[in-house]
Amino acid sequence: MDVILVDEQDRPMGTMGKLEVHEKALLHRAFSVFIFNENGQMLLQKRAAKKYHSANLWTNACCSHPRPGENTLQAAGKRLQEEMGFNTAIKKVFDFTYKAPFDNGLTEHEFDHVFVGKYSGPIQPNPDEVGDYCYMSMEDIKTSIQSHPEKYTIWFKIAFPRVEEYLTGVV
Repeated sequence: MDVILVDEQDRPMGTMGKLEVHEKALLHRAFSVFIFNENGQMLLQKRAAKKYHSANLWTNACCSHPRPGENTLQAAGKRLQEEMGFNTAIKKVFDFTYKAPFDNGLTEHEFDHVFVGKYSGPIQPNPDEVGDYCYMSMEDIKTSIQSHPEKYTIWFKIAFPRVEEYLTGVV
């Protein structure tokens, strides 16, 4: 799968294979989806054991990369269906850029578009993508990140406080 290379303002700069991009630590477009149930709890997924990085770590409902020519919002909705087995309305709330090397020699360097939505129905996770899932309160997540940061993906730990800040502003 090719991903979209971007500059610091998210302007497309070409495309490249996903693995090569991560080997070369090139900035590329990504998205992260955060879902909340009717009780205000966040849906977390534990990444499948066979993922090539961040396997078995807890993170937001889903994340991935839009394909070349694909709208980021539509790609995020499609990926939510593919990973967690449901559709719901989502909206973009912010974006951020981060760079994080992994022990396996790969590096994530992403311009990450963050979306939020609400959903309280059935979940049918794709076992190729998701090892487990749960809903947790924001306070419990914050406490868990502080006491066990190694259990969470790097992008989740960066985005979580900003999502929390966003939610505080909309209440």
